[in-house]
Amino acid sequence: MLQIFGWGGFALVSIFLASLSKGVTSVQIWAFIVLAATNLISTHFLRYIVKTYNWFKLSISQLLFQSLLAIIALSFVNIVAQILINIAFGTLNPSEDFKILLILANLLQAVLLYALWFLMYFLVHFLDNYNSTLKYEAKINEIRLNHLKSQLNPHFIFNALNSVRALVDEDPIKAKTAITRISNMLRFSLMMDKKQTIEFGEELNTVKDYLELESIRFEERLKVVYHIEDESYTYKIPPMMLQTIVENGIKHGVSNLVKGGTIEIKCREGLHDDLYIQVKNSGQLTRQPSLNSDSEQGHGLSNTVQRLKLIYGAKASFRIFNSGNQFVITEIKIPKQKVTFE
Repeated sequence: MLQIFGWGGFALVSIFLASLSKGVTSVQIWAFIVLAATNLISTHFLRYIVKTYNWFKLSISQLLFQSLLAIIALSFVNIVAQILINIAFGTLNPSEDFKILLILANLLQAVLLYALWFLMYFLVHFLDNYNSTLKYEAKINEIRLNHLKSQLNPHFIFNALNSVRALVDEDPIKAKTAITRISNMLRFSLMMDKKQTIEFGEELNTVKDYLELESIRFEERLKVVYHIEDESYTYKIPPMMLQTIVENGIKHGVSNLVKGGTIEIKCREGLHDDLYIQVKNSGQLTRQPSLNSDSEQGHGLSNTVQRLKLIYGAKASFRIFNSGNQFVITEIKIPKQKVTFE
């Protein structure tokens, strides 16, 4: 949209300046419009090249060099386009238009024009990324506070310590293992805001620590099933995302059932380099949780959805729904890509 307004404005200014000097015909007006459309197409193609080949990851010297080459190439394309447009509209004057000085002047004008386009494009990209970074950091800080307050909450720590205390005399080795798991989770919780994404395996290990601790408390009332494809370990996911979904299934599903229930975690790679994560837990949604709710359940899911949107945009998806009369399924899709904000 900015490109359309920009090159449309360029066409209007060119027509206005031409009308001031020696007047402008309807044919010349159309010639200016076609030239602006040509510039729009060429810069849109260049924008595609910049994004496809990730020029933003280049060093400053490499970026300047490639940008300079692109500016020069586009400038020559612009000169050729002007000649072809003049021929097509019958406005070419060979004795004037093919003078070396005029061609050099047009070439210099094109270089300055495309250099200005590059400057504005990279400035807009920088401001957009800077804004995304601020939003992400603000959301991470909010998630970290809510995590400390509600997810690794005092009740969980209290229950875990009580379970460990019961094991001290009964099974000292298992008690030591449980203490190590608690330590791992607390360390992970404190470090989770340092990174935007982490290795899937690292997140899964924390989830396993959590479920092992809960298995001590629930005993035979909790059954845990894993279906993890090997390709899943090549992905990165937002920290505490899977942990949040699993805790949600325990607190609002399994723990409310007298006989307990099941937590089933499935992870697989899709056809288009997407990671599909599915958490299935015993229980039922009596109503769809509001993702804007201040409730404990709504808050955790809301944070998850907002983080997915901030990091991946429309490439990620989230949904939660009942499966029959006994289970709730939470599904997340994440693209395989390197995610960084600069």
